[in-house]
Amino acid sequence: MSLQKQVMDAMKTAMKEKNAVALQSLRAVKSAILLAQTESGAKEELAEAEEIKLLQKLVKQRKDSAAIFNEQGRGDLAEPELAEAAVIEQFLPEQLSEEEVAKVVDGIIAQTGASSMKDMGKVMGMANSKLAGKADGKTISGIVKTRLT
Repeated sequence: MSLQKQVMDAMKTAMKEKNAVALQSLRAVKSAILLAQTESGAKEELAEAEEIKLLQKLVKQRKDSAAIFNEQGRGDLAEPELAEAAVIEQFLPEQLSEEEVAKVVDGIIAQTGASSMKDMGKVMGMANSKLAGKADGKTISGIVKTRLT
């Protein structure tokens, strides 16, 4: 089932349950999907990789906003952002743990023969393509940096 169909079904459920946070989050996802479809100039469905990238972007935006609100002592504003991120994350594939990401990164480093920070770009490129949708770039980057220093 396509992401757009899943979001529409979840929106109907959220409306029935009168869940305002879920409804707002799902409307944001629907809007982002429609924008992405019109950007590409085609009315056809997005590829699964594009959908995952779109959802990750939306989750990251909300988590970044929540972090800024928390820094400014505005927990009242951070809480809804985190709640929206949790709703959107339901549509993402299950995320790998840091240990699992580290194993994949170690395998890539061994495969490429990377030994210093000069090789970080090569390792990050392969890691991002291999772990697309399963781990966020910040986690991958942190692990690669610790392994290559």
